[in-house]
Amino acid sequence: MTNPILPPPEIIIGPMLNALDLFGIAVFAATGALAAARKGQTLVTFAFFALVTGVGGGTIRDLLIGAPVFWIQDAMVPMAVLIVVLLVWLTPQSWWKGKMLDWLDAAGLAAYAVFGAAKSMEYGVHPLPAMMMGVITACVGGIIRDVLAGEPSILMRPELYVTAAALAATMFVILSLVGIATPVAAIISALAGFALRGAAIQYKLGLPTYRGRNED
Repeated sequence: MTNPILPPPEIIIGPMLNALDLFGIAVFAATGALAAARKGQTLVTFAFFALVTGVGGGTIRDLLIGAPVFWIQDAMVPMAVLIVVLLVWLTPQSWWKGKMLDWLDAAGLAAYAVFGAAKSMEYGVHPLPAMMMGVITACVGGIIRDVLAGEPSILMRPELYVTAAALAATMFVILSLVGIATPVAAIISALAGFALRGAAIQYKLGLPTYRGRNED
């Protein structure tokens, strides 16, 4: 049912959003390949980790909003994933040490959150669930990667993560609702999400955790 008070704005997926989409896929694919590298896996496992990490969130999004699953329709996506896999496989491991995985994940998180919200609105999804679709798009791939690698989920770490994706998706939806041009809204929102996640990585920022109720 369409909300007459807050109808979804008309969103057209143009070059800027397509670029954010491909960037997010490539970066998340790189984090998947790097997770496999840390486990000393084979090239085939590299490719599998990269694919499910790169397209996992977008696949869930497309299934939920009734869109054709994007990477099945567009051969450029699996090709980009394979290029990233080869790049990680052939480059020195020293290039990817330290917090590189976290920073790549932060960039992909912000870009993918914006694109997920935008594509959902393009398919007529109401602004509020479109924000949620942005978060799902941004976070599910990383969750799958961590589960496959046998690592604690990134969602369970104390630093801000989902909040950064929510900021990027929410800001994009709000800016679109007030009439900001889609490419401008996308850039501003992605940068805001990346900045928040980057600050969380650098300064260990986090929200208060639940401590339970004290019994009298």
